[in-house]
Amino acid sequence: MCGIWALFGSDECLSVQCLSAMKIAHRGPDAFRFENVNGFTNCCFGFHRLAVVDQLYGMQPIRVKKFPYLWLCYNGEIYNFKQLQKQFGFDYQTLVDGEVILHLYNRGGIEQTASMLDGVFAFILLDTANRKVFLARDTYGVRPLFKVLTDDGFLGVCSEAKGLINLKHSTSLCSKVEPFLPGHYEVLDLKPSGKVASVELVKFHSCKDEPLHVACDTVEALPSAGFDIDTVKSNIRILFENAVRKRLMAHRRIGCLLSGGLDSSLVAAVLLKLMKEININYPLQTFAIGMENSPDLLAARKVAAHIGSEHHEVILNTEEGIQAIEEVIFSLETYDITTIRASIGMYLVSKYIRKKTDSVVIFSGEGSDELTQGYIYFHKAPSPEEAAEESERLLKELYLFDVLRADRTTAAHGLELRVPFLDHRFTSYYLSLPAELRIPKNGIEKYLLRLSFEDSNLLPKEILWRPKEAFSDGIASVKKSWFSILQDYIDQQVDDLLLEKAAEKYPFNSPKTKESYYYRQIFEKHYPGRSSWLPHYWMPRWVKATDPSARTLKHYKSATQE
Repeated sequence: MCGIWALFGSDECLSVQCLSAMKIAHRGPDAFRFENVNGFTNCCFGFHRLAVVDQLYGMQPIRVKKFPYLWLCYNGEIYNFKQLQKQFGFDYQTLVDGEVILHLYNRGGIEQTASMLDGVFAFILLDTANRKVFLARDTYGVRPLFKVLTDDGFLGVCSEAKGLINLKHSTSLCSKVEPFLPGHYEVLDLKPSGKVASVELVKFHSCKDEPLHVACDTVEALPSAGFDIDTVKSNIRILFENAVRKRLMAHRRIGCLLSGGLDSSLVAAVLLKLMKEININYPLQTFAIGMENSPDLLAARKVAAHIGSEHHEVILNTEEGIQAIEEVIFSLETYDITTIRASIGMYLVSKYIRKKTDSVVIFSGEGSDELTQGYIYFHKAPSPEEAAEESERLLKELYLFDVLRADRTTAAHGLELRVPFLDHRFTSYYLSLPAELRIPKNGIEKYLLRLSFEDSNLLPKEILWRPKEAFSDGIASVKKSWFSILQDYIDQQVDDLLLEKAAEKYPFNSPKTKESYYYRQIFEKHYPGRSSWLPHYWMPRWVKATDPSARTLKHYKSATQE
């Protein structure tokens, strides 16, 4: 996890523009570098480093003697860099996993490069010999990337939008800062002036398609094909375990967020099992946050005792949570209601991890709800086919919601997030299963995933079959949800008259509640006029919901009421 930043064709003094790059310094607390591009005095790279792999030669932009004309700035982890080296005979000059991007590009161009990378990534690749600039981002946008491109060819690229919004340019302040689409690469021509022109934007991978890099995966072929239930369960276990195993690549201490829900509990249990197998000689630290006796804290305690982790509990108090709202919104760069609610707990637990422990590489359960139909409203899906379509829609939009939350709240404190549920191989297999296999069964969401691990003894039965709790709900008490606590506070902060005139003040995604108005005010304070970054609010489908919290839906019942 790092912060990347680059400018091409700047009219302004680069030493002034570089101040913008410091806005993402939190992403790389270990070192930083700015480097001008030889022969292009108005082009430069900026890099903030979190040293996780190859602490000696890991600074960027990466340049190697074999390809003196290539410059690479990337944020991410490429899990199959050793397998690719073996398959193609690459001669690496560093231990940095990202070096493989240079070799792949030299061998087969940008299309093959992006398609063969098994991992999470956002990168800027400059080829001065052919005068090309390439941008690319992984399938689910686990690693963030933003860009601004003016009409006269000035290009700015950054891990977070905050590193671009104050750039100066001769024509105007840079206006159209936008997220770079996941699963895409872009080709741009580099002119002698340092300016660029976009040539094409190409989608190189869709979540349903089996990725090209399967050919050099550690699990080359699944032992059996077909959709009988025992085969499916076995394949799910094999691929999920493989997803966790490949993410153990790190020279820094590994930890795991543990809410006590199914997803984070499965990740923690498999992670600890594999750490023992490869003789990692320190205990796995797991981290839970919640109010005293909240469902998440109680469940996480049970899981930690079962798997034998070194467990840490962070007690959330109402005042601390409310005080964090503004800095959370600044970190997130969104005003989405459910994203902000869920981010407060994750932001504070990440703050604790950074201050009180030496864990840096943090595993988490993001992506499972979207992939395995874990949201409560999936019980109301009109048909298995519509549920499958909704699952794919949610996965495509992860970069706007849960993946955005998970990246920004951890990156704000210099932590690196790893999300095995979003492994390309695992997700494409799960989405290839018949739609009727993936829907909730017997009133239980994520039924197939739970069933697949039922005989594994990885988790206590009551955790494996624990009903869904949204993270922002599970951290509060059963008597009063976190969203209710927030609303009570915000009711005193926003006048009725302000809400009545909300549509006039904010015509796009107009706030309908005091809570959404309050968040929007803070967002506009830091990012005025940037409301288009959020195309729509996250809300459940097929139910007449006025609030995104699961606890407002009729289906919801807490474990204490069963």
